[in-house]
Amino acid sequence: MRTLGVDLAAATKKTATAVVEWDNGSARLAQLELGVDDAGIVRLFGSCEMTGIDCAVGWPDAFLPFIAGHLAGDAHPVLEYDGLEGRRLLAYRDTDRFVTARTGLIPLSVSADRLAHPAMRCAVIQAKIAADFGPQARDGSGRLAEVYPAASLKSWGLPARGYKGRGGTEAQRLGDLVGALQQAAPWLDLAGHEDRLAGSDDLFDALIASLTARAVALGRTLRPDAGHARAARSEGWIHLPLGGLAALPGR
Repeated sequence: MRTLGVDLAAATKKTATAVVEWDNGSARLAQLELGVDDAGIVRLFGSCEMTGIDCAVGWPDAFLPFIAGHLAGDAHPVLEYDGLEGRRLLAYRDTDRFVTARTGLIPLSVSADRLAHPAMRCAVIQAKIAADFGPQARDGSGRLAEVYPAASLKSWGLPARGYKGRGGTEAQRLGDLVGALQQAAPWLDLAGHEDRLAGSDDLFDALIASLTARAVALGRTLRPDAGHARAARSEGWIHLPLGGLAALPGR
């Protein structure tokens, strides 16, 4: 099996991909790239059995009728979301609230935060994938799953905060985190990319996304239950790993 992890940014230069090859109880980081365009992502998707993408794949269900009502001058659907609680429904998806309740982490809002621009690019990439390989379900039941590297790290008992940025402290934490991952996953061959991973949180997050994609493929993530299934199909679903890293290589 080959899994692809994508750390998607609004700009190509900050977009990273990682391909991990899995075989006979071990795994190898086969490809690691920074500065990946849409065509590169679509091409890699086609060569991998499962892809984990670190970006929202949809918007809150409440957002479209709110915007449509505003554009049409129809007050009713707009006033439905009056007040703080209403704005929270516009800002956060069902899966975002689930992740916060489960992990204490708060995903960026796809409609009201810095994630909005990458999400627009993500929607275009999903359309390009659909054109070449068929539509992919937003709940992760196909070959594309939404992931959240910080939540994956926390689920695996690894530090999930403080490693992003260009400061000395963040750089030290990222280097330590690469070492912690190697200790927790001795079956993972980083193929000489240790320094690159320690020098770029984009590359590191792409690797974590690829490892999470493996968990999705094995059915070792939290799937939407009956209460979340409808929203997951339209808004997307962040896959949180179940169990430790040791379960990923298999036999």
